[in-house]
Amino acid sequence: MFYPQERVGLFIDGSNLYAAARSLGFDIDYKRLLEMFSKQGHLVRAFYYTALLEDQEYSPIRPLVDWLDYNGYTMVTKPTKEFTDATGRRKLKGNMDIELAIDAMEMAEHLDHIVLFSGDGDFRRLVEAVQRKGLKVTVVSTVRSNPPMIADELRRQADYFLELQELEDLVTRKGGKPHTDIDGNHQPSHPDTPLYPDMDNNNNDDSAAKDPEAYLGTAPHTD
Repeated sequence: MFYPQERVGLFIDGSNLYAAARSLGFDIDYKRLLEMFSKQGHLVRAFYYTALLEDQEYSPIRPLVDWLDYNGYTMVTKPTKEFTDATGRRKLKGNMDIELAIDAMEMAEHLDHIVLFSGDGDFRRLVEAVQRKGLKVTVVSTVRSNPPMIADELRRQADYFLELQELEDLVTRKGGKPHTDIDGNHQPSHPDTPLYPDMDNNNNDDSAAKDPEAYLGTAPHTD
């Protein structure tokens, strides 16, 4: 589905990709993911979208964001918003759909093929819009989780659908298995390069590597 001369752009909905991989029981090695798609065509840009807890002294995802920023990804972040739901519970909101959609539309003239890492059905209209500009769109998500992580309307609209589970051997850490916490839940692995660019692998604080996106406390939606 890729041609060597194609200009390719990656648009990664961080929390959605994390949730999809976690539901399949493996971790994304972002270094290998970038290398894989660099071989498929001319990779112009790889965007990664996530919200950050700016008011906390330490944000558990910050080391991951810094590592990606130093290693070939264009980071797009914004502060999370705290609100109280109808039951009085405090929740966090960190939706990055608008930022991703705007960047995709602005980059469209410089690309031939967009790879969207998300199953969010809200992106169907974005996919349709860039297709009208002559671009191909590949959506990466999974239908093998329970429930499926991709909205049916998004999968139908895309030119191609890549099942994330079929990429497992290509984008997971070599020789490694997912870490598990005390409850047996899968936790993401370190990239091959330290998450802290200015520190070595002996750093004891690896909370971001163990849970990079889950700190938001909200499951990504697909409808």
